[in-house]
Amino acid sequence: MDTTHDGQVCIHASRRGLLKLAGTLTAGGILGVGTFTSVAAAEALTKAQRDAMTPEDILAMMKKGNERFRKGVRQETRSFLAQQKASAKGQYPAAVLLSCIDSRAPAETIMDLGIGDIFNCRIAGNVSNDDILGSMEFACKLAGAKVVLVMGHTACGAIKGAIDNAELGNLTSLLARIKPAVSETVYTGERTAKNYAFVDAVAHKNVELTIGNIRQRSSVLAGMEKAHAIVIAGAMYNLETGAVEFFPLK
Repeated sequence: MDTTHDGQVCIHASRRGLLKLAGTLTAGGILGVGTFTSVAAAEALTKAQRDAMTPEDILAMMKKGNERFRKGVRQETRSFLAQQKASAKGQYPAAVLLSCIDSRAPAETIMDLGIGDIFNCRIAGNVSNDDILGSMEFACKLAGAKVVLVMGHTACGAIKGAIDNAELGNLTSLLARIKPAVSETVYTGERTAKNYAFVDAVAHKNVELTIGNIRQRSSVLAGMEKAHAIVIAGAMYNLETGAVEFFPLK
């Protein structure tokens, strides 16, 4: 990992022209997500572009990307080859995501993001551990990411396994991290893995508890959040509708 690396989101204008525009707008205090997303992405995210965005801008960028995904309209001018070449010598991701390994929930795809836009930690059940916390601390404190997003999803197999008390090698200890969400989920119906409404309620609670765990166990990230340098947020992805539901910020 290299903290001086470079990467950029897609643009119609030349890189030099966009940076000049970003500098002008930033100086005037008026560069927001509307300006950012109105410029189509062809290359990877630059430091100037990332630094000009607030955490709220970055979350709005993700929401807009999910809207495009759900409509089947991807960023027309996106060139992954151009992004690969632009980010080869450096990267400036705007966010770090903690999401599940489920093959149906790839974060970059469902939020129409490109190469160099985000760091992505993936683990069954989107739970946190020391290694993931360290990765998030690198992403934010050293590499400059401004958003930590924990994203769960519906019909999660890891959640079902935790509900059913499944045991299998190292998976047993992983599922143990999810079980507090099972016990803390308030639900009056059938509390089994066959009841998908309960499964999704537990998945939602699991995201909430994971966010709390991040704040509790990482003084680095908690301190950055208190200083308003980053936002720690949660979301749920619906496998059926393709929609990402972002939790209200606290």
